[in-house]
Amino acid sequence: MGGGWAGCAAAVELASAGYKVTLLEAARTLGGRARRIETDGRQLDNGQHIMLGAYSSTLSLLRRIGVDAREALLTLPLQMRYPAGSDGMDFIAPRLPAPLHLAVALLRAKGLSGADKISLARFSSTARWAGWRLNVDCSVSELLQRWDQTDNLIRLMWRPLCLAALNTAPERASAQIFLNVLRDSLGASRSASDMLLPRHDLTRLLPQAAAAYISARGGSIRTGASVKALRSIEGRLWQLDISGAAVGGNWSTYFPHVVLATGASQAASLLHAIPDCDTSAICQQLTALEPEAITTCYLQYDTGLRLEQPFYALPDDASRQHWGQFVFDRGQLDSQQAGLLAVVISAAGAAASLPQETLARAITVQLAQALQLPRLLQPDWIKVITEKRATFASTPGLLRPANASGLAGLMLAGDYTAGDYPATLEGAVRSGLAAARAIRFGNAAA
Repeated sequence: MGGGWAGCAAAVELASAGYKVTLLEAARTLGGRARRIETDGRQLDNGQHIMLGAYSSTLSLLRRIGVDAREALLTLPLQMRYPAGSDGMDFIAPRLPAPLHLAVALLRAKGLSGADKISLARFSSTARWAGWRLNVDCSVSELLQRWDQTDNLIRLMWRPLCLAALNTAPERASAQIFLNVLRDSLGASRSASDMLLPRHDLTRLLPQAAAAYISARGGSIRTGASVKALRSIEGRLWQLDISGAAVGGNWSTYFPHVVLATGASQAASLLHAIPDCDTSAICQQLTALEPEAITTCYLQYDTGLRLEQPFYALPDDASRQHWGQFVFDRGQLDSQQAGLLAVVISAAGAAASLPQETLARAITVQLAQALQLPRLLQPDWIKVITEKRATFASTPGLLRPANASGLAGLMLAGDYTAGDYPATLEGAVRSGLAAARAIRFGNAAA
């Protein structure tokens, strides 16, 4: 139930093991909160994503369903690069064995003082010495202060990394979850820190290929099919009440196993309404998750526009109405999108509250100043897309539900289930695989 990345991962895992799988998705397009949308005759993503080489489960799943990651993803070395003259930094890791690649990148980095570089080296050595673990979780801001990070390094490196990885401001973001991400990227092999930019739209990248894989193994994909209610039948079967044009109106069907892979709020509503079952504890955990928004502003210029790099970090400053945190040159990812820039704002609550025209105008001014290109003030076309429930706020000590629902034959899957990562594509895939494997190996009982 749910055709996002978690639901697709679970369905692929079960189909590959010989199960007859039905994948139900209420929307017309697979992908959930990382999907393709169609607007003004264009196909865009509902948000620009960066993946990491550390996304081992996602990359393995792509290989399994026949997606060539070398063709589907642009691989770049770890970097934090700001436009020249924007009061930023230029940090790029060479393709050397870890941790030598970070040491050389630090020595060569521009825009950082000697104190900044010592501060960054101190952070890395302290994190490794501590095994990337904290005895008591705290905010990222508190951790950075405790580990003597300079204000300049926080502004140029740690804050944008925290926003990009956790979609939560450092003042309220979990330091332990942040360290988990850094452990598996900065603290692992050189390739684990690579940055992977999707060349294909997000639905084509994984969900569409997953659907083809499932169908080829006798499974069924039903979009436009919304599950309205769940009911346990004598603890042996689950009755699903479904509605939608794709199923001819209203329909009920039965399954011995169900993976509930909807969004957290939808999962809570369905669980709460199950008759004669106490789901209060898990519903409380689900409803306690605070949604965080991500806004992507697409700006179309003439097809001759090309940035010097596929993407740049941007100095953001809400007091100056500089909302953008990263800008991506979509034309360097997909030749059909030449001249299209995508500007991303993570933890976008304040920016998303502005009128779209006001926000877009502020972003064009910010881009023109940062990139020193006055022509960016006059885009040919603008589209602002806000995913209001893109992720949950990854706060210190947050209790997240397990895959097991406590009800026989019913598993949860989603980037919000318990795990090392914040709400990421990798977290969703890992959760889906875990739910499916629990069914495969007989651990799906209450």
